[in-house]
Amino acid sequence: MIRFVKRLICIWGIVLYCNGLFAQSLDQAKKLYNDGQYAEAKPVFERLVGQAPNNASYNLWYGVCCYKTGDLENAERYLDVAAKRHVQEACLYLGELYRETYRFDKAAEMYEEHIAQLTKKQQDVEPYQRLLERIDKAQRMVERVENIQIIDSLVVDENDFLHAYTLSEEAGSLVSYQEFFAVNGVVGSTVYMNEKGDKVYYARPSGDNRYCLFTQSKLLDSWGDEKQLPMNVNSSDDDNYPFVLSDGVTIYYASKGNGSIGGYDLFVTRYNTHSETYLTPEHLGMPFNSFANDYMLVVDETKGLGWFVSDRYQPEGKACVYLFIPDSQRSRIEGDDMDLKRARAAITSIRDSWKPGADYTELIRLAHLDIPSGKEEVRKDFEFVITNDIVYYVMDDIKSPEARSHYQKVVDLNKQIHDLHVKLEELRDSYSRSNRSGKEQLKPAITEAEEGLHDLLGQPYEWEKKARNAEINYLKLNR
Repeated sequence: MIRFVKRLICIWGIVLYCNGLFAQSLDQAKKLYNDGQYAEAKPVFERLVGQAPNNASYNLWYGVCCYKTGDLENAERYLDVAAKRHVQEACLYLGELYRETYRFDKAAEMYEEHIAQLTKKQQDVEPYQRLLERIDKAQRMVERVENIQIIDSLVVDENDFLHAYTLSEEAGSLVSYQEFFAVNGVVGSTVYMNEKGDKVYYARPSGDNRYCLFTQSKLLDSWGDEKQLPMNVNSSDDDNYPFVLSDGVTIYYASKGNGSIGGYDLFVTRYNTHSETYLTPEHLGMPFNSFANDYMLVVDETKGLGWFVSDRYQPEGKACVYLFIPDSQRSRIEGDDMDLKRARAAITSIRDSWKPGADYTELIRLAHLDIPSGKEEVRKDFEFVITNDIVYYVMDDIKSPEARSHYQKVVDLNKQIHDLHVKLEELRDSYSRSNRSGKEQLKPAITEAEEGLHDLLGQPYEWEKKARNAEINYLKLNR
């Protein structure tokens, strides 16, 4: 009997000791978690959730640790368990995870659930309602993602990205604000100068310490006549990194306002020479924009190449410069494959955007070449890929009369699409500045232009396919 009592006391001692260790381990893990040391807390919560798979708190803590350490697959699994048990924090983190992986429809559901939970507790929901608006906008952008070929990328220090840009003289030049204006203070901006060297565009802090876009002209031998771009271009937040096409009227720039979905977003506006006003800025789509900072979009028409910067996926202090082939028609990825659209919008791999069999070696080399003004280094009216080894750039390259006729149709349709884009932008700009009566008068014209554009967008692709088949048949017959 005495031996039995001793054994019972021993067992209870072990149980009490283990419970003490368990409590101590849990408390330590929660402290690490609250201090943001997720990697250190993760093993403890992994063990705990393995022992109690239905415990909502363990699923939340372990899911957050997975999310914070980049284990998104497990993070989604465990946060989903916690969210289904209506754990408030779980919906928020799961929404963030879905946002980061471009599943904006699911992110919206999680944020709506989070808003509902906050509303019940009479807590502030306004920040999340604003976020939900950005999520909805991002979902529409994914659905209309552009079919841009991104042919190269380079990770750089975020304060030294300009060295990745080598512009032809006809495209103008870019320098840092400090270099151009010879100032010592830190001004995070660039200066664009046109080919003639008589006009510059730049951003600098204004009176309320936000960056605004300005322009100056050269008067005799000095710069002056500084003008701030109007407030339909400048916003109530930072506007920066301007670049002007060789037409002198098309301006690309970055803005944290004007409906940005996150950080700096890329926009384009045009100067209306008739009214001496700027058209309402157009928000560029994906893959150019993201929830990170996207800026300094440049299009060198002489080279037929473009660049833009993004700090998505980059550690602090770094950014990535993407080199791409501009598409004046801004063709979209067609079809219902949302996984494909999400991958292209997020730029998960630049190779995914390459045409089958295409070799971009020469274009990448061209991106780093200095091309003096007026030098006919490259003439590219278009890029018409026939086979892996044959690419045409001018109409005279096309051998088959039938193919040439078909491709002329492509050129004509693309011009119609471009002209209709410009007309639609002008109509929308007029609509935004009109009163109610004027808006009603403009609606039919805008609808007609949108329908016309929708009807035209798919036609160049079909005619290009006919032209390619005709050229391939002609080349086979005339070997």
